[in-house]
Order: sequence, then C-alpha cells, then structure tokens
Amino acid sequence: MTGIQDALSLPPCCQVGFVFTRLEEAIALYTPLFGHFEIVDYGEIEGALFRGRPSPYRIRMGIGYSGDLELELIEWVSGETPHKEFLEAGHSGMHHLSFHVEDLDGKIDRAKALGYDAVWYHRMSEEIAYAYLERPGDPLLVELTERPWSGGNVQRPAASAPEDGEDGAGGEGEGSEEEAS
Repeated sequence: MTGIQDALSLPPCCQVGFVFTRLEEAIALYTPLFGHFEIVDYGEIEGALFRGRPSPYRIRMGIGYSGDLELELIEWVSGETPHKEFLEAGHSGMHHLSFHVEDLDGKIDRAKALGYDAVWYHRMSEEIAYAYLERPGDPLLVELTERPWSGGNVQRPAASAPEDGEDGAGGEGEGSEEEAS
C-alpha cells in the first residue's frame, strides 16, 4: 500500500498543530523554544461539519513559526470539534500535521481509499477550505487545506517572513485580535 504522502502528492508539512486546555500556559511553555506566538481568536465559526453534522465552534490559537513551519497552539472553547474529542480522550500536545493542497475534495476522495476519513470539513469560500482526516488506530490527524496562499493557515505578510539566520518566530496573523505576552 502506498503512503498518503506519495498517493496524494503532498508537499512538505506547513504546520504542526497542538491542542491544550489553556492557551496561555501552552504559549508560556513553547515561547522559550520557538519565540513569539500571536494569539488569534475569530470568535464563533459557522459552517463546519464534524463527523457529518453541522457544528459551529470556537477555538483560540497561538500562532508561531520555526522557519517557514507554522506552529499552531489550539485551545478548544466550544462546539463539537476534533480538538474537543482529543481533550476528552485525555490527550494534550501534538494533534495534527497540515498540508496545503489543490483540489481538497479530490484529495479527500483519494485519501478515503487509503483508510482516511474526513471527520472535520469546512468550505469557507470558493477558494478556502480545510479538512481533518483520521484513520483507525492513529491519534495524529492529517489536515489538508486549500487556499490561495501557501504555508500555514494564517497568511503572513511578506515583511514578516524570516531572514536567513533568524529563528522564524513572530509574524502576525491576519485577523489577530490580541498579542501574546
């Protein structure tokens, strides 16, 4: 059986997602390792499907970088999501790996043949969508994102991209409402 990365022609991972019960504690834990995290809170989001059912949700995120790799620290706030399920199972920490793709729906169909099911899906616009895929026996989810920019889920202004030799931490997320201290 071919691996999902080869079968779906996935690019390098653009994000590692972690889930915690308290965002500020997670930021305090990882800031010494990765540098600054920007807190992003979009409020309640409508339109997502979790396990086939509509599920409005709210999460808070701390967004940081190691070079071009986005680090997403997530605090679940409300709604039925994979993050809530992860926490309820007694887990915290690394939760998912994200890959930027074209034709998200086609990739989901191809992944199904490899034993992956889309458990969380949201088409936010014609150009922007995401899905979390899971397979039996594996607690690590695969996130596929379709959007007009590459890299992490929060579009970084070109000016904040790391220079050679910099640690890559920092950068501001579009729509961020407050800064982590």
